[in-house]
Amino acid sequence: MMKIYKVKVNGKIYEVELESIEENTQEIQSPKQETKPSRNQGHAIKSPMQGTIQSILVKVGQKVKAGDSILILEAMKLENDITADQDYVIEEILVKVGDTVENNQALVKVS
Repeated sequence: MMKIYKVKVNGKIYEVELESIEENTQEIQSPKQETKPSRNQGHAIKSPMQGTIQSILVKVGQKVKAGDSILILEAMKLENDITADQDYVIEEILVKVGDTVENNQALVKVS
């Protein structure tokens, strides 16, 4: 048995003819994914833009609070203060002064 449906796409109405399914159908459920309770594990502070590292203001093992400066990134002749978005412990510094970094590149691993 065929059924006609009206579908609106980008403001334009189309008529679509579909054959109805008479068989038993089952709803498919996606498997539940477990969420890990560990906070910030494997998180990295990333570069918001392309630029050059001018200075690194933290050391491995240092505790930083939200808003603390992590490093200075020069982009288009402007110095940009890269800050922590929440409290972290610095696990690894992935760049050095003078490195050119890309947008969204990991700069510092934190936990």
